[in-house]
Amino acid sequence: MEEIYRVYWEDIFDTALKKTGDEAIAQDITQEIFISLWENRKTINLSGNLGAYLHGAVKYKVINHFRSGSLKEQHHAALTVLMDEKHDAAADDKLLLKELHSEVDSAISLLPEKMQLVFSMSRKQEKSIKEIAAELDVSVQTVKNQISAALKLLKKSLSYILLIALLMGLT
Repeated sequence: MEEIYRVYWEDIFDTALKKTGDEAIAQDITQEIFISLWENRKTINLSGNLGAYLHGAVKYKVINHFRSGSLKEQHHAALTVLMDEKHDAAADDKLLLKELHSEVDSAISLLPEKMQLVFSMSRKQEKSIKEIAAELDVSVQTVKNQISAALKLLKKSLSYILLIALLMGLT
C-alpha cells in the first residue's frame, strides 16, 4: 500500500488540483481516496488499471465536492436572508461572532508550534504550499501533512461551533 501511495499520490493530487483549483481541497480529496483505498483494500476488486481506478475516484470526489459546495452556497444564502430579517439581533450576533472567532483562535493556539506556523501561513497569509515549504526549508509533503493534520484537529475540536452557528440563525 505504501508503494501505491508513493507512486500515485502526486499524480492524483495534481489531477485533483487541476479540477478544483484549490490546494487544500485537492489534498483533502487525495487523502480521502487513499484512505478509502486502504479501508476497502480487502473488498476492492481491481481487475483493471489501478491508475485509471484512482483517476476515476478523483473525478467522483471532485463532482461530490462541487455538488456539496453548491448545497453549502444555498444554505449560506438562506442564512444570509434569515440574518437580514433578524436585523434587530445584529448586536448580539456580532458579539457571538466575536466569541466564535476567539474560540477558533484558541483552538489554533493549542496546535503544535510548527503546525500553527504552517497553518497560519496557509490560511491567514494565503501562501501556497510551495511558498511555505521554500520559506521554512521543508518538503512540500511536510507542509501538506502539517496543514492536513491541523485541519483534522481543528475540525474535531471545533465541531460544536457548527451547532452554535445553526442556533444563531434559528433563534
